[in-house]
Order: sequence, then structure tokens, then C-alpha cells
Amino acid sequence: MADVIDYKIYGDDLQLVEIELDPGEGVRAEAGTMTYMEDDIEMQTGTGGGLLKGLKRMVTGESFFITNFMNTGQGRRHVAFAAPYPGKIVAFDLDQFNGQVLCQKDSFLCAAQGTEIEVAFTKRLGAGFFGGEGFILQRLVGDGMVFTHAGGTVIEKVLGVGETLRVDTGCIVAFATTVDYDIQFVGGFTNALFGGEGLFFAKMTGPGKVYLQSLPFSRLVDRIKRGLTFSQGGDESRGMAGIGGNILKGIISG
Repeated sequence: MADVIDYKIYGDDLQLVEIELDPGEGVRAEAGTMTYMEDDIEMQTGTGGGLLKGLKRMVTGESFFITNFMNTGQGRRHVAFAAPYPGKIVAFDLDQFNGQVLCQKDSFLCAAQGTEIEVAFTKRLGAGFFGGEGFILQRLVGDGMVFTHAGGTVIEKVLGVGETLRVDTGCIVAFATTVDYDIQFVGGFTNALFGGEGLFFAKMTGPGKVYLQSLPFSRLVDRIKRGLTFSQGGDESRGMAGIGGNILKGIISG
């Protein structure tokens, strides 16, 4: 059974979630997301259940290791985690999703102690070949609070029985396991070649809740790369555009 935790989300487009832990309570988080922690919070980094579980997380885009933060003191203590890039932190209770939810790979931020992070492959062959970012999903299992990160703005959709929604595969954040997920061809020769939206959509069929993001990280990176390519085509030494391009290129290359 997962720990019952209290939390508060700070910020607008660069958010941080601060979690309050009672004595003996804990939270598990993706490695490298912790921003600060108070006295009596002990940090333990491991595979979270053996080599196999660590490898499964790597398949979904997460770190091989996961870090547990436990309150070993006598009073309430706080630990905070920050989103990795501009967007929103999506918080939801797994009890409202019958104990499990499917998420876009690498969207997991942190969760109450006792939550399991598993790999989930799409069931259909078409989704596997053409799903792109939506092929490998994360399954979060438990009965407590989980926190995922979405790029840009978060849109929440509640689909009725048989109601469908076509979505860019990268724009999916999380959805209930009752939602049917498949891949659909966009249709039309002109749409396929010049539409700019890719060849395939994710087809979501209700009933169930779906969380969407307006700016997937892959789309953000693609736009930055385009800007770098454009700046390399001219004289990079002239003007602020060239200077900005060189700075961004240095950031991406590490």
C-alpha cells in the first residue's frame, strides 16, 4: 500500500512539486529531479527491486536507478522535485484509475512510496511499427499519488463510451487503461507528404480520461535543431541570432 502524502505545486511554466512527508513516509523519484530536502530526509538510490526492474525503466526512457526519500525524523519534513523542461506537473491519484495508468515514456517525475513503474508495450502490431513515441509506454501501478511532467499546457479529456480522439503520438501524457489505444494513418496523399503532422495519429477510444500536452519535448528539440541549421546556413558571427545559435548548439552538444 502506498504512503498517503500531501503536496503543493509551485510555479506556472517551470513547475516544482513540494511533498510533505510524515515520520516514516517516503516518496520515490526519477534520479536527478530532486531540488531540495529538509533535515531528516534520507536518500537511498537503487534499482528499486533488482536488475530486471532497472532494465525495464531504462526501456521506458527513465534512469536505471530510482531514488527513495524517507522521513526518518519525528516531525513533518519536505522534499521537492522540479520538472526537467518548461511545462506542467500533472498530479493524480491512482485510486481514481483502478490502481494503474498508462503514461508516455520518460514522463514520470515522482510518486508515493509503494508505487511501481513498469514497461507497457502497445498491444497492436500497427501501433508497434508506427507508433513512434507511443510504442513504449510506462505503466504506473499502486494506490497513491503520482506526478508526471507534461510539456507546454496540459489538456484533460474525458471520453465517453465509443467516443474517439485522434492525437499526435508525442502529445499523449497519460490515459486510463480503459481507453483503447491504436494507430491510424492520416489519409490523403497531400496530407501525408505536406501536412507536417507525421504519417500516423494515435486513435484513443473511450471510455476513460486522457491527459494531453501541447509541447512534447521531442517537438521542442526539433524546433531548436531547425534554428541551429538555419543559423549555420549564414554567417553565424553576425548579430544576436548567430550568438544565440552558438549558445544553443553548445547546450545541446553538452
